[in-house]
Amino acid sequence: METVKSGFVVLVGRPNTGKSTLINAVMGSKVAITSDTPQTTRHRLRAVVDREDSQMILVDTPGLHKPHDALGEELNRSALLALADVDVACLVLDASQPFGRGDEWVAKHVAASRSKKVLVLTKADLVSQELAEKQLATARAFMDFDDIVVVSAKEDFNVVGFVDTVVAFLPDGPRYFPRDMSTDQPLEVMVAEFIREKVLRSTRDEVPHAVGVVIEDLKYHEAKDTVTIYAVIFVERESQKGIIVGKGGTMIKRVGVEARADLERLLGSKVYLDLIVKVKRDWRRDASQIKRFGYGEGL
Repeated sequence: METVKSGFVVLVGRPNTGKSTLINAVMGSKVAITSDTPQTTRHRLRAVVDREDSQMILVDTPGLHKPHDALGEELNRSALLALADVDVACLVLDASQPFGRGDEWVAKHVAASRSKKVLVLTKADLVSQELAEKQLATARAFMDFDDIVVVSAKEDFNVVGFVDTVVAFLPDGPRYFPRDMSTDQPLEVMVAEFIREKVLRSTRDEVPHAVGVVIEDLKYHEAKDTVTIYAVIFVERESQKGIIVGKGGTMIKRVGVEARADLERLLGSKVYLDLIVKVKRDWRRDASQIKRFGYGEGL
C-alpha cells in the first residue's frame, strides 16, 4: 500500500472567521457554502486535498458560539467533537476582529486537544501588518502553537503556504479517500446547502437562521443530460415564508436562478429546479427536526 503524508486537519473558530472560504480557496472550487450570516456552516464537511506526496482531509466545522436553541447546541457539539482524533487542530481567527472571550473559549478547547496546533489568521487583506501582528501576539500569549499562518483566502494570499505548513505535521499513512474525491458530503446535502446559501445571501435579520432545506427528489435524465431537483425550503413563521417567496414570487425566483447556476457547475448538467416554501414552526428547538435536516451530528 502506498504511504504518503496523510491525516485529518480540523478548522475551528467563532462564526464568520473565514473557515469555509479558506477551504474553498484550498480546493480551488466551491465545496462549502459561505455568507455573512453567523452559523452559515451547519454540517461537518470534509474536503480532500490530494497531492502527489500527501492527502490532507480538511474538516470544516460550524462556528462556535453561545447557543440560543437546540440547533445552536447541536452545532457547537459537532464542532467540539471534530477536535477528537485529528492530527492537526487549526484555531482560525479573523484578523479584522479583536481577540475576545469567544476566541478564548475556543482556544481552551484547542489547547486541550492532543493534536498539533496551528494558529491561522484569516482576512489579512482587511488589516494592516501592525494590527495583524497584534492579533497574533494576543493569541500566542494565551496558548502555545506549533506554527502560525497568515492568509487571505479572497486574495489567494499564502493559501498554498497554509497547506504546506499543515501537511508538514501529518504522519505517514495511507490515502484515506480516492484521489478523485473532493468531499465526503452526500450529493443531496451539497445541493440543499447550495440552495440555502442563496436564501442566506438574499435575506436578512432572523430569516436566514430559520431556514432549512430538504431535497425531496433528485433525478438524472441521461437522454437529455438534465437533472431535476425538487427542494423544500422550511422556515418557522408565515411572515418568513412571505419574505422568501417575495412579492409576486420575485424572491424565490431569484433564489432559484442563482442556485441553478451553482448547481449546474456542480453537476455538469442542465438543472431543472423546483422550489417550494413551507412552514415548520420552531423547528430549531425540535431535536427530531434537526436530525431530519442532518445538521451537526444529526443527534
